[in-house]
Amino acid sequence: MRQGRFWTGTLLVAAMLAGCGGPRPVDTRQALEQRRAELQDAVADNPEAIAERVELARIAFRLGDGVAAGAAVKAAIDAGGNEAMLRPLLARAFAMQGDGMRALQTLDAGPIAPEAMGEAAWVAGNVHLDDGDLGAARDAYDRAVRELPRSSALWVDVARFRDANADTLGARDAIDYAIELDKANGAALAYKANLIRTEEGLTASLEWYDAALAADPDNAGALIDQAATLGDLGRYRDMLGALRHAATLTPGNPRIYYLQAVLAARGGNYRLARSLLQRTRGQMDEVPGFMLLSAIVELELGGEAVAATWADRLLSEQPDNMTARRILALSDWAGGDADGAAEALIPIVDRDDADSWSLLLAGRVAAELGRRGESADYLARAASLSRGDAAPFAADNDYGFLSMAADAEPLNPARAIPAIGADIMAGQAGRAIERATRLRDANRGVADAHILLGDAAMAGGQFALAVQSYRAARDLDAGERTTLRLAHALFRAGDAAGSGAAILALRDSQPSSIAADRLAGHLAMDLEHWDQAIAHFERVRRRIGNRDVVVLRELSKAWGAKGDRAQATRLIALAYRLQPLNAEIMRLYADRLAEAGDAQGAADLRDKARQIGR
Repeated sequence: MRQGRFWTGTLLVAAMLAGCGGPRPVDTRQALEQRRAELQDAVADNPEAIAERVELARIAFRLGDGVAAGAAVKAAIDAGGNEAMLRPLLARAFAMQGDGMRALQTLDAGPIAPEAMGEAAWVAGNVHLDDGDLGAARDAYDRAVRELPRSSALWVDVARFRDANADTLGARDAIDYAIELDKANGAALAYKANLIRTEEGLTASLEWYDAALAADPDNAGALIDQAATLGDLGRYRDMLGALRHAATLTPGNPRIYYLQAVLAARGGNYRLARSLLQRTRGQMDEVPGFMLLSAIVELELGGEAVAATWADRLLSEQPDNMTARRILALSDWAGGDADGAAEALIPIVDRDDADSWSLLLAGRVAAELGRRGESADYLARAASLSRGDAAPFAADNDYGFLSMAADAEPLNPARAIPAIGADIMAGQAGRAIERATRLRDANRGVADAHILLGDAAMAGGQFALAVQSYRAARDLDAGERTTLRLAHALFRAGDAAGSGAAILALRDSQPSSIAADRLAGHLAMDLEHWDQAIAHFERVRRRIGNRDVVVLRELSKAWGAKGDRAQATRLIALAYRLQPLNAEIMRLYADRLAEAGDAQGAADLRDKARQIGR
């Protein structure tokens, strides 16, 4: 009897390790819990029930319960199970509990049965990936795939690994193969949804989230990702429904609290948002989105010092996050630290494309510090909406060093990318294109490699090459960073229609994109499609408030063209209040006042505009 139990357990584990090659029946959480209860009864009084204990561990894995899985595997070993066969399962349980070191120690603690080598390598790959050791993870996954080439679940983790390497094309191939092997693999379908969200946009991803949840209705991760997508699409009621379902499956999940806080903040309920953020109990404090939302919420509630702390923490991780810089500057300024505000604004206002809001704040801060000339310069730049001088990229000696380092390791992104930037700033676009082409050829599945080549081509005036490169990048990532570059390159190449189509495609796929709405609004203005222009610019205004003079100006023009003079006047007055030294705004405001019968006010503004001479 004991011998039979031993071989039953071994065969069961072997079948589990090999994976399933075809569609399998969908087990709901309720069904899994019911089967777990049955198995617990079966093993309670039967120390020889090895197969049942192994199945109990398998169910615990599917339920995400690493502690229960580990207990079941240990019990199977204690009951006489083959330790060499079961060791990888025990390691997987430790890995699921977040103890990667113990998982690797378990794998190294004794022999592993040949049939379990694939599972052992798979677990090691997951641990190395979670630790950020991509080289070791690659080797482990290669071994796992050789042993378990038709395991759908393994290919999901391979996709996750390739995605971590920015190999979008490789991740897409891996996840498609996982779905081909098992069309009911909810985890694979959910990961496909995440990839589609990046590659094709928010709307396109929804059908894949639906497919994932049809295959596995209790996939909390898919529900949370779907909720985030619905929120970005502005479907807040549906978002809340998905979050509530997810909360029943994983009560206390910090991502649920975070997304609920996003929802509360968008509704203007910042006190509720703060309460929800606090319920994460520090588990998301290192997530950039969490830091940014925390800074915004604290700033809105008057906690300037706390807001500044969050923004400063985010900038330590993302020095080029300009939104965080603006929040830090505003928090410091509101908190009485004008020096800190000025320092925070320097990386923004030193850019040639500094936004007018930052320039206005810099002007006010400089005035408060007694730097009248500097203040006047900032205010003049903001009023004219013109660009200033960009700070130099690097000194000559730095350029030479960067170039030599890249020549020594041309395929090392850490060496090549800074050198390409330095080439561009030094006017050596040809060299930049050569470097970027080599890097692109070695990483054709990586969107950033194509973007880099496109940027170098744009700097060199090779617009056709830039368009080709940005198209290839957009095939891998259809987000703002690729599509806006493509639209700009198409416009510079003389294809205005193609540029407009790219912008509208971004607007359709990413309805939450402020940049897409802004550009689509300008396109509508050019075509005199006033209602469309108003719709686009109003969406921008709802998101950022009345702090963009260009948006207010265009809205005023559109409403004026439609014959609504009162609305046009109200909006241009807001723009004038924001930038009282902008001559164009003065003239438009004067026109509105004249139409309203205020001839003296109109004359005064026109005279002021002439004196400024802009």
